[in-house]
Amino acid sequence: MSVNLKLSQMDHLVCLDQGAKELENLINGQKSMILRGADEVKVPYGNVKEGDILYFINSLFEQEVTARGVVTCVFNSGKLSVEESFETIIRNQDRLQLPDSQFESLAGKRYLVLIGLGNIQSIGPIRVDKGIVAGCDGWLPLTPDVSLR
Repeated sequence: MSVNLKLSQMDHLVCLDQGAKELENLINGQKSMILRGADEVKVPYGNVKEGDILYFINSLFEQEVTARGVVTCVFNSGKLSVEESFETIIRNQDRLQLPDSQFESLAGKRYLVLIGLGNIQSIGPIRVDKGIVAGCDGWLPLTPDVSLR
């Protein structure tokens, strides 16, 4: 069975950190924001907008979308100093709920994308084609020709 997504402003396939229980914490309401960080500009920087739909998989090894959420706010940082990066994450930690391991790997990154989420709900599961997940670096903007099956 193939499911073609009706694209809103933009849909995205997002791989979460299974070890940090990101998906579980989003669904149960303990977490309401996700974070991507890098030392150079890369996806999803500048590609996510309020109203976009994010479809979540629990890890790159799992091939099922099991939840979705609606983007409520987005912050794309300019180039940050190490100190500014730490401060930005600490200011949003109440919504991010990053465990120490995630904090240590993301704090200090030059470019941060903080994405607030609402209307997070379990769905599916919707099977994701292996090729889609394999070519994904943890984040994949979905286009009209992409189907999840």
